[in-house]
Amino acid sequence: MKSPLITKKVFAWALYDWANSSFATTVMVVFFPLFFKQFLTPDQDATTSTFWLGIANGVSSFVLAIMAPWLGALADRGGKHLRFLAAFTAIGVIPTAMLAFVGVGDWQAAAVLFAIASLGFWGGLIFYDSMLVTVAPARRLDSVSGFGYAMGYLGGALLLTVNVLMFAKPAMFGLASPEAAIRASFISVAVWWTLFAIPIFRSYPPTAERAPVASGSALREGFKELARTFKEVRTYRPVILFLLAYWMYIDGVNTIMKMAVDYGLALGFPADSLISGILMIQFIGFPATLLFGALGDRISPLVGIFAGIGVYAAVTFYAVFMTTVSEFYIMAAAIGCVQGATQAMSRSYYGRLIPADRAGEFYGFYNMMGKFAAVLGPLLMAFTAKLTGSSRMAILSVALLFAGGAVMLVVAARAARGVTPPAGLPETSAG
Repeated sequence: MKSPLITKKVFAWALYDWANSSFATTVMVVFFPLFFKQFLTPDQDATTSTFWLGIANGVSSFVLAIMAPWLGALADRGGKHLRFLAAFTAIGVIPTAMLAFVGVGDWQAAAVLFAIASLGFWGGLIFYDSMLVTVAPARRLDSVSGFGYAMGYLGGALLLTVNVLMFAKPAMFGLASPEAAIRASFISVAVWWTLFAIPIFRSYPPTAERAPVASGSALREGFKELARTFKEVRTYRPVILFLLAYWMYIDGVNTIMKMAVDYGLALGFPADSLISGILMIQFIGFPATLLFGALGDRISPLVGIFAGIGVYAAVTFYAVFMTTVSEFYIMAAAIGCVQGATQAMSRSYYGRLIPADRAGEFYGFYNMMGKFAAVLGPLLMAFTAKLTGSSRMAILSVALLFAGGAVMLVVAARAARGVTPPAGLPETSAG
């Protein structure tokens, strides 16, 4: 039997994850925190720069969360998902390239550009994620979702490896300094993201437009769509319970992902060691995510989700007592085993709970919850660092999100047992 992972459309869909993950790894996780802390705010103490980095992450996520239902409704009504994906790709790519030209000490401009680029990255995922249920065969949601995340890990890791070499040996690439290498890495991400996003637009021709929404009534129509979708979600108890669980635990995942390098710098770890740890996460994440995707198809995606929550909760406590670089590597290896599984299995498990003929609307709501989830964690960590003066207490505060998410996920899984799958889904157990 031909594997659904090697079809043209599935591969093109997964390649977009390969493309935009370059921003998540090189910019969001590694080089922007390093650039912001060491080159743009060198005279500020560690907790102050952590505060402002957390604010930049939190505010961009909050703005997108407010916009998400309106954007999703607008795209659904006009049948323009690919056009919106292209628009948000541009919103991400252009500010990323502009980061290369920010002046020394101009941290305000850098924070704004980073926030806008983050809007482009997270906003594009609203339309990308909703394509899963149309791309993947119904009984292969988990493996296809895992394949997408695995491609993202590999693509992000490959470009990050090149950028790390640029940073470690700038002269080899004709660059004057490590700072120049970081600036060049921002350009490389913009080019990579653009280049590998092309296949998804070539493989998925625009669908026939449905009733377009006039610009004057767009906002009103968006809120009407949100109200209707919310009513639909409330009729599915397992869906709303899962969304509440997801809102909590994925916030913790996003926070750890965004703030890991900043935390390591606050502890005084060398930048090159932190970057090596991030590379470990990426390369370990590639096979681990494929494995959990296969397990999800055969057993349950809940296996990957609960494993991820458990490991992340342990990591937050482990990080409090971390004092050496070798301990950071151990933490990175543990995260690499479950980070992709947590994300990919959440996306596919949700796909099992929702009606297939309403996937666009329901995934819009899913992404709205995900973007709200990206607000609390960074702000919680930022204000904890500010109030306690301790980066260690800041990372520990994230454990609250994993604990709450685990409890709600147990409740959601129990509610899903024995429930007839929504219309359009195969007769398989959601749990």
